[in-house]
Amino acid sequence: MNDVSIRTALPADVPAITAIYNHYVRTSTATFDTEEKSVEDRVEWLTQHVGAYPALVAERDGGVVAWGTLSAWARRRAYRHTAEISVYVAPDATARGVGPVLANALIARAREVGHHAVVSQIVHENEASLKMASRLGFEHAGTLREVGRKFDRWLDLVLMELVLDADSGQTSPAEKPRGARVERGSEWGTGS
Repeated sequence: MNDVSIRTALPADVPAITAIYNHYVRTSTATFDTEEKSVEDRVEWLTQHVGAYPALVAERDGGVVAWGTLSAWARRRAYRHTAEISVYVAPDATARGVGPVLANALIARAREVGHHAVVSQIVHENEASLKMASRLGFEHAGTLREVGRKFDRWLDLVLMELVLDADSGQTSPAEKPRGARVERGSEWGTGS
């Protein structure tokens, strides 16, 4: 995807990020959120996605066509070497390879900051995202049955995991500062 560039999300990107996310809140099980987010909410959300847990955007022709994040997997200290990945692509930009490019950039960032594992939560019926995760090296780690309810249906959640390398868990991301370089590399995940 030579026509797509990946960069750190900026406050000016928040309206586009919000519009893309709210599309999936309204129309899809790609997120288990059932209420749309406001721009103000997403401004606050963006302030939490820095350092070891960045928000990145994919840009084409000066416009944001996708966004993705690394987020803390859980709050307890022992989880500090694990990040959750989420990728959301604008509806008019799906099936054009943007999702894997953005996911690869997030995985590269996870390695740079010292994460040991990256996990993704994908609804069982999202075959495109499950295939993309598998192609990126994620492995099926388990299925949680009927843990979400949206559109009057019970939904299963598939846990996918990518272990980055055996050495990256020696130091926590907060203790191991790295450069802010972003490498170039569908909606994906229920996290945000």
